[in-house]
Amino acid sequence: MERLQTDGKFFRAGEDRVHVRAVTYGPFPGGWPTVFEPDFARIAAAGFNALRLYQMPPAHLLDAALRHGLRVFGGLKWASSMDFFRRPELLASARVDLAEGLRDTSGHPALAGVYIGNEVPADLARWMGPAKVRHALEDLITLGRSLGPHLLFAYGNYPSTEYLEPENADFTAFNVYLENEPALRRYLRRLHHIAGDRPVVVSEFGLDTRRNGEDRQAELLGQAIRLAREEELAGFTAYAWSDRWWNAGAEVMDWDFGLVRRDGTEKPALAAVTEAFAHSPAPPRGMPRISVIVCTRNGRERIGGCLEAIARMTDSDFETIVVDDGSEDGTGDFVARWFPEVTLLRLSPGGLSAARNAGAAAATGTILAFTDDDCEPDREWVTRLRRTFASGRFAAAGGPNLPPPARTRTEAVVSAAPGAPSHVMLDDEEAEHLPGCNIAVTKEAFDAIGGFDPRFRTAGDDVDFCWRLRDAGYRLGFAPGAFVWHWRRPSFRAFLRQQRGYGRAEKLLLEKHPRRFTATGEAIWHGFVYNGGPLRAGTDSIIYHGPMGQAGYQSVIDRMMPLRGIEPRFDSTRARCQLAMLTWLQPRVRAWERRRTWTWRSPWTCRRAPEPGREIELWSESGKTRDAFLRDLLAEGWKPGGATDDWDVEKDGTRLLLATESGDGPGKRTLVRIWGELTPEFRL
Repeated sequence: MERLQTDGKFFRAGEDRVHVRAVTYGPFPGGWPTVFEPDFARIAAAGFNALRLYQMPPAHLLDAALRHGLRVFGGLKWASSMDFFRRPELLASARVDLAEGLRDTSGHPALAGVYIGNEVPADLARWMGPAKVRHALEDLITLGRSLGPHLLFAYGNYPSTEYLEPENADFTAFNVYLENEPALRRYLRRLHHIAGDRPVVVSEFGLDTRRNGEDRQAELLGQAIRLAREEELAGFTAYAWSDRWWNAGAEVMDWDFGLVRRDGTEKPALAAVTEAFAHSPAPPRGMPRISVIVCTRNGRERIGGCLEAIARMTDSDFETIVVDDGSEDGTGDFVARWFPEVTLLRLSPGGLSAARNAGAAAATGTILAFTDDDCEPDREWVTRLRRTFASGRFAAAGGPNLPPPARTRTEAVVSAAPGAPSHVMLDDEEAEHLPGCNIAVTKEAFDAIGGFDPRFRTAGDDVDFCWRLRDAGYRLGFAPGAFVWHWRRPSFRAFLRQQRGYGRAEKLLLEKHPRRFTATGEAIWHGFVYNGGPLRAGTDSIIYHGPMGQAGYQSVIDRMMPLRGIEPRFDSTRARCQLAMLTWLQPRVRAWERRRTWTWRSPWTCRRAPEPGREIELWSESGKTRDAFLRDLLAEGWKPGGATDDWDVEKDGTRLLLATESGDGPGKRTLVRIWGELTPEFRL
């Protein structure tokens, strides 16, 4: 079995793209079964190709999984539902358990990856500090990767802690339980923007048949699997294989999430899952021909990779046009010799916009798909763009541009630096801006706005183009799976030279669109700027928790999404110092070219919360949790805090924050943080 690897927004094994179809397995009352063969044979026959566990697998489980062609994602079981900073031995124990779990199994071909945690409770994440919790998760991933560099690592997140996405995870994994189809589709689209550059996997999805019935479970699971494929997720995990379930030191008897009953007989959901896995999204019917247009100037060293990638695309109904904008390095002759199947236009030097317009004029397709000579489109790029146009809602569409795996430390630092082409999203589906290296537009809309403006010779053309499309009433769609690999500049000098060029282009944009810029020359965007990094909390982040931290969906409030991190294998003190230098220089170089002024705004800010006075613990043998305590406090006249406050309730200048720890057994410990003084009559 070949190792599973990330492949842009998806997974692959060798050269084959793999859609992960997983089911959760265990933990069971009494431990692992004596023999795995009967279960694994049924699981494989149902169409699953992977298992998700909540503990590290024994070797004989991996052996059995391998015999049935099942990849295994192990799980690190540790006390993540307790304050592991107040009790550091809990986190230390997790590190030891991870090391021991990987010591004997990391080389097994059936082990695909490890989930280093699952659903740190939202109240405890808020109590401990979201940034601190995230860093702890990242440290576990770093440790795991040092012991199993060929494995994939992730954290099982959920909507109430969207802000906990580890920067260094290989893929984004979310446990999602939404029974409404439109709501589920919307949230799956959102997950792509939480994930940034990396693949998205639904790491749990299921329905309790005890309360909802077996037919409803079958209907919902089949629907969710189809939606996950349609919304371009890299994997889906059904929860769970069996109704038999062990949690918090006891067998769970009032939940029935399994695809098979406690006696092992099949529920209707198993057949529904098998049927859903067997059907891939149907290709759009009757879609018009696409013209892929690549503009180049002196790109002989890079255009070969671009055209080879285009030749590998799975869609067949497209043409490729290369526009040589007066190259002096033999680019045109190189294309003519090695890629005779493409249409080659040779022009006198006229700039990028003029070249793109020439390509559009020569195109026979009714959709024009533009990319650059330093890009390598994914094999399904054209197919996924077609699906976005199929709805009829959008006149233009595009997807992410991802940096390929870095070959040097310099490339890794440049890929993490600010200033790369970015998409700007008005919501999770509609874009305000799409970079010119990955944008497709209908010929009708292109002609209606007059194509690209020739005054933009090297950059800025795509910004002007998207603004004019929207001003003309056209809409821009986002296709998260339609990505291109976009090589970044190979040196710091080249990167800063590129940023100077962007600054000069912004000067032209400011002259043409003054109302779209601030007085200091910053572009005004109505949407969110996505920079490739996963959505995550920093020490100065403002997080929407909802009143008393009870919002079902809790996230960072910021219109500028995080940057990419440094690729882990090149991450070092030197690399971080170099990145800090580029982060400081980039906006200043760009501002100087834009307005001949320096900006001294620091990219680092810090928002300090007031120090609490003291903390107390409340133990309840009956399992009373923070929610019950909060109801009691509200009944006594305490008022909820605001949606972004660091406390739950306040009264007469005193503020309280509550969080409940969970462990084995029914008893619960609730932690209380106090700002101010409590009155003598206060009681909980």
